[in-house]
Amino acid sequence: MATDILPALRDACPVPSRQSPYADEAQRWLMGWLPQTGLPLDEPTRQRLAGARFAHYAGRLYPDATEADLRVLSALFTWFFLVDDACDGPGRLELAEIRGLRDGAVLLLQGRSRPRHPGLRGPLRRLLVNAWREPHRRMPTRWRLRFADAVARHLDGTWQEATNKSRGHAPGVSEYVALRRATSAADVSYPLAEFVTGRPLPDAVYHHPLLREVRDLGNDLLSWYNDLASLASDAATSGGHNLVLATATERQVSVDDAVEVVTRRWHESMRRFVDRRAAVPSFGPALDAAVTTHLDGVSHAVRGTIDWTLESTRYTGLVNAG
Repeated sequence: MATDILPALRDACPVPSRQSPYADEAQRWLMGWLPQTGLPLDEPTRQRLAGARFAHYAGRLYPDATEADLRVLSALFTWFFLVDDACDGPGRLELAEIRGLRDGAVLLLQGRSRPRHPGLRGPLRRLLVNAWREPHRRMPTRWRLRFADAVARHLDGTWQEATNKSRGHAPGVSEYVALRRATSAADVSYPLAEFVTGRPLPDAVYHHPLLREVRDLGNDLLSWYNDLASLASDAATSGGHNLVLATATERQVSVDDAVEVVTRRWHESMRRFVDRRAAVPSFGPALDAAVTTHLDGVSHAVRGTIDWTLESTRYTGLVNAG
């Protein structure tokens, strides 16, 4: 089974496991704060959100964040997961509603949501408004626009996946890999490391081809790990949107054989990730610390996603952590 190999892949990850010392407190704060947004929290929903451990996920990706900033990050993470559930869960939004939510969120992040966009309303809007207040206050305009662009790409990918499913289209491997880089939201998480440190990279450095390659490889590693963890449920509900399923169909092999192919590809990408990160050049003494922080953020996203997958109830029903 795909889940049997997950602990071995975790052990093969060279990035050290880390966790914020404020994760437990941030999780308690989050569960107390969410009702203030108007989010309906019946007991099953509350248990689901508590077990998902979104604050612990944020704490793994940003282990050096202050307690106050970890609360901000936990709220943002919760917003993205709630949007994911709304777009891809039972009773999911219609395609036009997903597009409207995307447009409303991007306008809000860009500071142009006056009057309020009808596509983003209710608890989801209040949650994002509150979570975005501190990054908007502290970060420069160019960073905020870059973050908004990353959110736009993520939600465009979410819309495209929903469109594929509505049309019965199962993507091939290359198409899926490109789409998965958008739907994973990893590109949204990377700039948040700059928020934590207050040292955003200039656009020319952020978009340097080698940094982009490192980010893409990190995105692939955490996304494919997630695909292996969720294979059983994805086989029933994803319409082929899983790297193992896409590989099995394209190569005309069994799912078990496709798991082996994806596992080998994961190991190859991990080796390349380590090599390409080591090859990043110096950008000068004024920028190198910020570049290192950015690359550390990508590394923490890879390892943090692996660790969180093995401890969150979003996956623990599917995964034997070993």
